[in-house]
Amino acid sequence: MSHKVKFFKQVEKGIELASQYVDYPRDLIEQVLQNNSIIHLSFPIKRDDGSIEVIEAWRSQHSHHRTPCKGGIRYAEIADEDEVRALAALMSYKCAIVDVPFGGAKGAVKINTKNYSDREIERITRRMTFELHKHNFIGPGIDVPAPDYGSSGREMAWISDTYRTLSNDINGHGCVTGKPVSQGGIRGRTEATGLGVAYGLREFCKNELLMDKLNLKTGIANKVIAVQGFGNVGYHTAKYVSEMRAKVIAVSEYEGIVVNPEGLDIEALLAHRTEHKTMKGFAGGSFSEDRNSVFTMECDILVPAALEAQITIDNWQDVKAKIIGEAANGPVTFDASQKLYEKGVAVIPDTYLNAGGVTVSYFEWVKNLSHIRFGRIENQFNQRGFDNLVNLISDFTNKKMDTCLVEKYSQEGDEVSLVHSGLEDTMIRAFEQVFAIWQKHDFKFDMRTAAFICALEKIALSYKENGIFP
Repeated sequence: MSHKVKFFKQVEKGIELASQYVDYPRDLIEQVLQNNSIIHLSFPIKRDDGSIEVIEAWRSQHSHHRTPCKGGIRYAEIADEDEVRALAALMSYKCAIVDVPFGGAKGAVKINTKNYSDREIERITRRMTFELHKHNFIGPGIDVPAPDYGSSGREMAWISDTYRTLSNDINGHGCVTGKPVSQGGIRGRTEATGLGVAYGLREFCKNELLMDKLNLKTGIANKVIAVQGFGNVGYHTAKYVSEMRAKVIAVSEYEGIVVNPEGLDIEALLAHRTEHKTMKGFAGGSFSEDRNSVFTMECDILVPAALEAQITIDNWQDVKAKIIGEAANGPVTFDASQKLYEKGVAVIPDTYLNAGGVTVSYFEWVKNLSHIRFGRIENQFNQRGFDNLVNLISDFTNKKMDTCLVEKYSQEGDEVSLVHSGLEDTMIRAFEQVFAIWQKHDFKFDMRTAAFICALEKIALSYKENGIFP
C-alpha cells in the first residue's frame, strides 16, 4: 500500500494523539476529524489538436466551523481523493493555529502541466471553475481557492474572471486569492508562504530552550540549511533565510541537486534555472542528479518544500539534520516523525510553519470585500484605504502598530511592508502559543502534537461559540 493511500490516516493519527491531551467529548473529536464535503469532477476539454480528453478534479471542504472554506488548488498528475481530503484537513488546523477565520479546503486537478499548452490549461481552469460554481463549491462566502503546487496567480485570475462572469457577484474578486495585483491581488502574497517559513524558522532558532535541547547555538544566523524544492515556496524560503544570514548549502529539484558548502547564491541560481530550465551547469555549486541526497545532507535544518510524504518510515533514518522545517504540506509522515523524535530530531510542523500563504490570503480577501484599493501612493493617497489596512492588520495580530511606522507607511503607501509586518507578527504570535503548549506538556522534540492541540482548542471554541457543543 502506497503512502498516498495512507496520507489522510497519517493526519488523523496526529489529531488522535493530540486529543489525548485535551478534555473534550469524543463526539467533538469525531466531528473535527470528519471531512464535511467533497466533490469529484470529471469534465471534457478540447486539446489543441482537436481531440477530447476527460479531466479529473476534486474539491474537499473539510470543516465549516468557520466560513468560507479556504485552501489551494494543485495541478498534479499524482493527485487523488485521499490526498485532497488530507490536505483540506491540514488547512482547517492551519487556519485555526494562526487565527485566520476560515474552514479548511483543498482542491486538485489531475494533470501534469508540462504536457499541456497554456491555452489548454486555461480551458481546464475555466471549465473546472464552471463545475465548482454549478455545484456551489466556490464563492467569496462559500469556498475561496488559492495557488498551490503547479498553479499560480495566472490560474487564479482565470478562476476569478470565470466566476465573476457566471455569478455577477459584486464581491466576485473575493472568490479566490493569490491573484495578480492588477486583478485584485495584494502585494506580498507571492512570497508569503516562503517568507512565513523564514519567520517561523527564525522564531524557533531564537528560542534558547529549544536550541539547548538540540545542542545548537541560538539564532538563525550561520545555521546550515538544505532545501528540497525550488518552486515558489522553496525559492522564497531560501532567499529570506539567506538574508537572515543563514547558509543555504543545498537546493534540490526534480532534475537533481546543487551543493555548495560555502553557501549558494540563491538569486544567481534562480536566474540560471529560469534561463536554462535546469540547475545543471550552475557555476556556483556542484550538480548531481541524485536529488534525494538532500535528505542525507549534513546540516542543521532540512526544509522539505515540495510535496507530501517525502520523509517516511522507509528513509527517516537517513536524515542527518537536527531540525526539519515542513515548508510543504505533510512532507514528514506521522510514523516517520515519531521515529525522528526518538532520534532527537525536531520537526517544525507544516500546520504552523507554512501558514504564511493563508495569512496573507486573508488580507487579500478582506481587501476584496472592502472594495478599497490598498495601493501604493503615486499622485494621490487613499487615506481611508490605508487606515483600513492598518486597522485590519493591527486587529488580526492584536498588536498596535508603532506610530513611527504608521506615519512612515502613510507617507510611502507601502503595501508590501504592511503585509510583511502583519505576517511577521502572526508567525511570532502563533509560535508563542504553540511553544507554550509544547512546554506545558514537555513534548521533548514533538512540536506537531502541540500544534494540533492548539488547533483543537481553537476549533472547539468555535463550535462552542456556535452553540454546537456545550
